[in-house]
Amino acid sequence: MEYVSRVPGSPLDGLIDDLYYLEGAPPYPRLLLPAAPAPLLIVNLGAPFLIRAGTDVDAVEYADGCAVTTPTRAWEFGYPTPTRSLGVHFKPWGLAPFLPMPAAELCDRPATVEQIWGRPAVAELRHRLTLADVPHEMLMVLEGELVRRLRAINGLDIVRHMSSAIADTGGAVPISNFGVAARVSSTYLAKRFKEIIGVTPKRLARSYRFSSTVLALDVAAPIDWGDVAAGAGYFDQAHFVREFREFTGLTPTRYVEVRQRFLREHPDHALDGWPLPVD
Repeated sequence: MEYVSRVPGSPLDGLIDDLYYLEGAPPYPRLLLPAAPAPLLIVNLGAPFLIRAGTDVDAVEYADGCAVTTPTRAWEFGYPTPTRSLGVHFKPWGLAPFLPMPAAELCDRPATVEQIWGRPAVAELRHRLTLADVPHEMLMVLEGELVRRLRAINGLDIVRHMSSAIADTGGAVPISNFGVAARVSSTYLAKRFKEIIGVTPKRLARSYRFSSTVLALDVAAPIDWGDVAAGAGYFDQAHFVREFREFTGLTPTRYVEVRQRFLREHPDHALDGWPLPVD
């Protein structure tokens, strides 16, 4: 599977971690993506893919791509074979300047690219992308489109500053400190966070704490879950297990089994690191 990544220049570098091009046969037809503080935009150039998000019972087909804000629970992504797309990994606050609606409206409810940018604009963008010769040129086209669509967002600076503080501490910073430091009410902060990120500061901190803890696991070695829970600041192991189920849909033991399966069957794969195979 071909995966090409590019870090954008200014002014997008403060909103986006990277842009990427993906083409080829996926490692599994369906992947489970645990909830993480990572909004995502995909522009699809191949056959439609399927998404089952939140508490949806059935998967929904997405032909032109999708936009996903910070999720609160795991979501399932079904790749066509072969697949071909470009995507954007945003910082938690990074997708909002490109949306016509508050980010909270897309929390666990992905939108199509057509819903956020309109059918003519999406058709024109996909046409320009297919005319580009190589992935690097395609990523430059997508970056230019994002720069053109960038708009000012009220409250973005304070949300970006506080989200960065949450990220730097792995979600361990007391949320009550934020309002006092910024001299704004907790109600104002919660409103701005939901409009820009899709979730409250407390929920974002929970997401960072969980993802930081799980990504630090060495699934090839024995794991003492009590030590993991205590080291991450959870009240007790039962609290940690409940959080684990909420964010992944799996028990900690089952998560390790599935992660080990991916590493065993597809070592050093471009998509390894966070997605999990779905049986």
